[in-house]
Amino acid sequence: MNRITLEPGKRGGRPCIRGLRITVYDVLSMLSSGMSQQEIQDDFPELTAEDILSVLAYAADREHQVVSLRAQ
Repeated sequence: MNRITLEPGKRGGRPCIRGLRITVYDVLSMLSSGMSQQEIQDDFPELTAEDILSVLAYAADREHQVVSLRAQ
């Protein structure tokens, strides 16, 4: 998960990929709209397959934390 960065002055402090101005939300939105990993990489060549997998892992971890907190 070291590919996901948080910087207070960048994109409103939202989680970004490797310090770029591309947020986790941006990539998740593209995936949920039906874009393939390859289409995202074609549009944003600075992203790697590992970056996109890190976005999914980050989102899964956040979802797990939310559920875990509610269950307690």
